[in-house]
Amino acid sequence: MTPYIDGFVFPVPRDRLGTYRRLAEAVAGIWKEHGALEYQEYVADDLHLDGTRSFAELVAAGEDEAIVFGWVAFDSREARDRANARVAADPRMAELVDSMETGFDARRMAYGGFRPLVGSST
Repeated sequence: MTPYIDGFVFPVPRDRLGTYRRLAEAVAGIWKEHGALEYQEYVADDLHLDGTRSFAELVAAGEDEAIVFGWVAFDSREARDRANARVAADPRMAELVDSMETGFDARRMAYGGFRPLVGSST
């Protein structure tokens, strides 16, 4: 099996970050039930490096928005495809998203699936 990840970045209104965190914690469990090996989300702390474009610019974030970056790890792309289909069909996902006003807007999310290129572990 070749490891595979889905990566994503998007803005969330700062005043709804606590609510979004509760949503993400619930969603992480659902992803793992459907085959994800790992589910991680981080909130931006330092987005500036001279000569580069920031994630905030990438998703056109406003001053009142926090940037969330995350990934979901799978055994393979095939395992990812199966998990994505199962998660999309899981009624808990829609219920969770509909029940919480997080300010998340998928149209502003940058997303992609990634295969390994270089890896280094401690």
